[in-house]
Amino acid sequence: MKIAVIGTRGIPGIQGGVETHCQELYPRLVKLGCEVTIITRSPYVQNRNSKFQGVTLKHIFSPKRKSLEAIVHTLLAILHARTLSPDILHVHAIGPAILIPVAKLLGMTVIMTHHGPDYDRQKWGHMAKFILRLGERWGTRFADRIIVISNTIKNLIETKYHRMDCVLIPNGVNIPDKLASTAYITSLGLQNNDYIIAVGRFVPEKGFHDLVEAYRQIGNTQCKLVLVGDADHETVYSRDLKRVATENGIVLTGFIRGRHLTEIFSHARAFVMPSYHEGLPIALLEAMSYDLRLLVSDIPANLEIGLPESCYFHIGDDTDLRTKLTAMMSQPPGVSNFRNVIEDKYNWDKIAAQTLSAYRGIL
Repeated sequence: MKIAVIGTRGIPGIQGGVETHCQELYPRLVKLGCEVTIITRSPYVQNRNSKFQGVTLKHIFSPKRKSLEAIVHTLLAILHARTLSPDILHVHAIGPAILIPVAKLLGMTVIMTHHGPDYDRQKWGHMAKFILRLGERWGTRFADRIIVISNTIKNLIETKYHRMDCVLIPNGVNIPDKLASTAYITSLGLQNNDYIIAVGRFVPEKGFHDLVEAYRQIGNTQCKLVLVGDADHETVYSRDLKRVATENGIVLTGFIRGRHLTEIFSHARAFVMPSYHEGLPIALLEAMSYDLRLLVSDIPANLEIGLPESCYFHIGDDTDLRTKLTAMMSQPPGVSNFRNVIEDKYNWDKIAAQTLSAYRGIL
């Protein structure tokens, strides 16, 4: 079975939930007998290898501009995908989905994975939100099959578009081996269990500004705050966030993966996610796989995971965030025993098998 994949910046080691999803999913589908080509956006791919764990990588042009890169690259990627004669074109996210009608006109069978209503993200202007809503509408109407990563998105598609054949296949996460080494965190001025972490892009909907302000008001220098991530496109927001964070002694790691990310998770006291919008957050699943204590916003995607009530704070409620963050920082180190949930519900091998079943269901 030949699969062409579009809608991701690329793999491996590229920041983003869709990118992590693709990096974990498609090598497993190759092992299950699929022939997979991921069409990447060349400005984001530093390693220009043509293969990754059996997945073929085709790097093609896209302008690295927030307003143009997805639409231009998607059109070029669809035209290239047609030359591959795939059995299935798999489109990720609702932005690229706006061009699914073009793929259908070219005779391709299309699956769309809906990773979340991106038009709710605060970084987009009115025109971008209109295009994203149109992408959701056209993708839902013209795709042969729709995969959704959460019940929240499934309910949205059923209620809004009366499309009742969505397949629910969540994001996943690998169970990690914690690292004993501390060389990287030591280089950042950190010690074992003396810091809490937040992970994600520096964009408004991640809510890092709320977290930074809460930490500033607490003024606790005994337990440090670490922000793991960066902005894809530098903005006034991301520059201001970095400035205020630096002024208040918050550690900025930039975008990290691999051993550095594993080490910083391995020795953290707790994990915080103040997001206003998520599909099904892989960063939260990763934190659960390390058995970290958690404090996350009570948005639908986070509530769906079903954490204990004490793990949630009211989104946008500065007092609630500050109060619960203070309590978390004062608690002694401990574990939360979330790994069993991860192994049962968010297992990438099971997710790959479910995706293959979805492919077979429309062929």
